[in-house]
Amino acid sequence: FFAGEFAKYGWAKLMAPNMGGFDVLALYSEAIGKMNENPGIPSLFRDIFKNAYLPYRDPETLRSFLKEINVFTYDHSEKLGDAFEYLLSVLGSQGDAGQFRTPRHIIDFMVELIDPQKGERILDPACGTAGFLISAWKHILKQNTSLPSPASGRGAGGEGAVRAGDLLTPAQRAYIAANVHGYDISPDMVRLSLVNLYLHGFSDPHIVEYDTLTSEEKWNDQADVILANPPFMSPKGGIKPHKRFSIQASRSEVLFVDYIAEHLSPNGRAAIIVPEGIIFQSGTAYKQLRQMLVKNSLVAVISLPAGVFNPYSGVKTSILILDKWLAKRSDDVLFIKVENDGFNLGAQRRAMAGSGLPDALAAYQAFRHSREGGNPVEFDAAQFGNANLVEKARIGENGEWNLSGERYRSVVVHKTEWPMVSMEEVCTIQRGLSYSSQELGDEENGIPLYNLKSIKRNGVAQNNDFKYFTGEIKDRHCVQSGDVLIALTDLTPTSELIGSPKLVVSELKAAYSADLGKLVFKGARLAPQFLYCLLRSDHYRNYILTYSHGANVKHLQADGFHNFLIPLPPLAIQQEIVAEIEGYQKIIDGARQVVAAYQPRINVQPDWPIIPLDETCDIQRGKFSHRPRNEPRFYGGKYPFIQTGDIVRADGGKIEHTQTLNDDGLSVSKLFQPPIVVITIAANIGDTAVLDFPSCFPDSVVGLIPKAEIDAHFLELIMRTQKQHLNNIAPQAAQKNINIEILKTIKIPIPPIETQRAIVAEIEAEQALVNANKQLINRFEAKIKTTINRVWGEKN
Repeated sequence: FFAGEFAKYGWAKLMAPNMGGFDVLALYSEAIGKMNENPGIPSLFRDIFKNAYLPYRDPETLRSFLKEINVFTYDHSEKLGDAFEYLLSVLGSQGDAGQFRTPRHIIDFMVELIDPQKGERILDPACGTAGFLISAWKHILKQNTSLPSPASGRGAGGEGAVRAGDLLTPAQRAYIAANVHGYDISPDMVRLSLVNLYLHGFSDPHIVEYDTLTSEEKWNDQADVILANPPFMSPKGGIKPHKRFSIQASRSEVLFVDYIAEHLSPNGRAAIIVPEGIIFQSGTAYKQLRQMLVKNSLVAVISLPAGVFNPYSGVKTSILILDKWLAKRSDDVLFIKVENDGFNLGAQRRAMAGSGLPDALAAYQAFRHSREGGNPVEFDAAQFGNANLVEKARIGENGEWNLSGERYRSVVVHKTEWPMVSMEEVCTIQRGLSYSSQELGDEENGIPLYNLKSIKRNGVAQNNDFKYFTGEIKDRHCVQSGDVLIALTDLTPTSELIGSPKLVVSELKAAYSADLGKLVFKGARLAPQFLYCLLRSDHYRNYILTYSHGANVKHLQADGFHNFLIPLPPLAIQQEIVAEIEGYQKIIDGARQVVAAYQPRINVQPDWPIIPLDETCDIQRGKFSHRPRNEPRFYGGKYPFIQTGDIVRADGGKIEHTQTLNDDGLSVSKLFQPPIVVITIAANIGDTAVLDFPSCFPDSVVGLIPKAEIDAHFLELIMRTQKQHLNNIAPQAAQKNINIEILKTIKIPIPPIETQRAIVAEIEAEQALVNANKQLINRFEAKIKTTINRVWGEKN
């Protein structure tokens, strides 16, 4: 690409060690300006770089940028999108305008659901880096590849591998490529899509800069397949679209779904990622949109876990499946709930076992085949666990057209001996007070104010999170011992608080905020403590989640709460049940005190030598050099891969791995041999465990390999006592972290090896008693659950 007069802009020249910061800045800036004149670069790329310029003049910023690119493993063109999003995450500019990267496995899953064919026109009206379009292209090539199919569908395998799509003629390949189209409002995204498609074999990619929501130029264009993850966020004041949309709205998510539904061909299909607002928001435009979808094209709704888009957003999303041909042949909509997409929901989204995507795909394919064959009775949703088939008439019966699958799950008829009553029959919700920051003070001048931080999912309050209200207070905004509060709003991404109860036990006069509701009882038929127990049950939890709405802030729908049915035994029986549960709870509370209070203590003797840590062990940092770390191709092999969460959960005890690496993963990591003490150095600082089996671990973990005369378990105990100190001295940027140099500053006492082993034996005996208390907690929590289930008529 860089020859002749343009050779000086080559990467090796740019990264030469003798180049100063300002020299690199000048050369890079000049290279960008000259890129569109370089005849060695394809014309598509020259067009992309027209009028390009370097938007900053700081040499250190540029060096950081180039350094990140230089270490990125870029072994084939499919990695362009990953490289781009990784750089965005490094530079901290991901997620503007509600644009979040769609994970590759979700893209491929959606393509499998829709199953695009070689004669179809394919469109993504908000294409970003063209991930959906490339996945659809690879899917079609795979369908038209002779056996054996190339590994991973790329067509580049070892000896004897065939080219992906080898059954297609050149004319057919060109026809398929010509029918792949993408729009995006961002010129930068258009450029990236063009490059990505070019590198995947599209000599003339059809990606255009186009405002899908406000332009009419392409309104009459249709597509057989539409795949999209459109922007969720709307600008201040909303979108101002033209008047050709069926649904008059100003919200981008409503308009995009409307656009996609209206631009499908008569037999067209679509898969769309949507936020929760589309599923259950009560605004007129949302209800009209859902009604139009259910009547014309919606065939399935697949609920994804809240956290699929971590670390960019914890927003809860679903996939809408539209199929205009299939919808005419079905009186039902299929609802599928995916609880595990193959990755954990932490910020790093590490791969994990038990993905529900294959089962979801199988359920949808079975549903589709039964309708295509004209024999709907062949499909039994109950065979697929989290699948639920709902008649369209039922979805629309109350005018809400709600698309939350949990709402329509068949209610289990419990064989309880007690009558079932609605919450509305026994209590009402009374919202707390609104206040300003000027009305908050300290404990001496105000009264305690319960708020969302006072509630945990299990109903346990954090009293140290009290605010104190100093303004005028009315009786209806006060609580007393025995009152039950519930959370009416929720800011957590997983909705863990919404509807959760709190039983007030304090005798102190207190108020409660407008984020909470107090349950005001009608008569004396229901004991507050008994209701509190029922509101901690799985029955209530699973039910109430379907009656919360909102994207970033969840709000509880009062009608849903009022319609919840509970068993109502006589008051005397209620009190007996409460007494039984409270007895169990006292045991749990006592055991929790033991667990919380216990800390292993080592009485250091004055004659023990104090030695620098690096003289007692070899300090080696873990390794996982590839970025991003969560690529599935490295996981699922025979090599244990210990991660930070595994060490935290071990809590100084036996460590268990939840992930493994294959040979590809091992090539970018390192296998450490036991015994070795592992210690976390990023985010979670100073958590430790002893590794007694060969394992890999990433660079967020350091291994301490004991030297002779050092017992590994004693070393772990000593390092456990250093956790607070390490947290205190850890530098904090975006997150706390320490490094090997900091660890080398630690000095630890080292007694004779026999003394070390005696100390370990004594503390292990103490920990056995602590573990027994943990088991006691688990046993009596199970007893509480059994008691509550018995009220519902369930046998355990």
